[in-house]
Amino acid sequence: MTNKYQIFLISDSTGETLDRIFLALQSQFANFDYDKKEFVFTRTEQQINKIINECNTKKNSIILYTIVDTKLAKYLDKECVKNNIPCFGVLGNLILSFSKLLNQKAIHKPSAQHVLDEDYYNRIEAIQFTMSHDDGKKSEDVSKSDIVLVGVSRTSKTPTSIYLANRGYKTLNIPLVLEQNIPSSLEKPRKNLCVVGLFADPQRLSEIRKTRASVNQSIDLKTYTDVEKIRIEVEDSKKLFKKHGWPTIDVTRRSVEETAASILKILEIKKTK
Repeated sequence: MTNKYQIFLISDSTGETLDRIFLALQSQFANFDYDKKEFVFTRTEQQINKIINECNTKKNSIILYTIVDTKLAKYLDKECVKNNIPCFGVLGNLILSFSKLLNQKAIHKPSAQHVLDEDYYNRIEAIQFTMSHDDGKKSEDVSKSDIVLVGVSRTSKTPTSIYLANRGYKTLNIPLVLEQNIPSSLEKPRKNLCVVGLFADPQRLSEIRKTRASVNQSIDLKTYTDVEKIRIEVEDSKKLFKKHGWPTIDVTRRSVEETAASILKILEIKKTK
């Protein structure tokens, strides 16, 4: 029987950075049983003391933190040593190394990455655009988008679009339905528009669709999840992608992040043409 660990994630800001780092870390260990608790906007010694006290009530506690205030980070390290709690600063050494490399002192300001600048407002605009152009809505706005995703049902179009929107890209996605034409706006899109076709293994799509159909009683289960019908859908979509010369991505075993990274690489190539 493996030990169960209590993971305490401590951040002086929103905790988003630390959460993503831990997600990448835990994915590297197949037998890692844990409970996770997050503490955000941790900026005082009193808050640290309260967390340490809670750690002491648990077995196998581990602390990971992103605290840019050097004094507070040292206090946390000292308290962890005193209480024999494994503790890892995720950004400390990296900030110090960059400071030496750039020959300048780091500002050590919490939430410094969350600035209400032009990039921030561009991301908000991209998110609003993407949400209002999901699942084929307002397809006439193809020319206003940065990226267009095309694919049959359950090929991760919506989550990938939202992920890209959070990166600042206006993303429109269009579902392909058997025996239905694509929107006329997509027949002759503007030059260098990044249109990407998504597809997946029919058997895998059938499994995913069965899960969706189980919570949506209005769906015709037999038609929607039939592997042979899905196979025809996928083959037709591939023919369409080839006809228009759109690059394609097989999303069968890809995470949204991996799919998005491939799409951004395609976009980068498009911009150089």
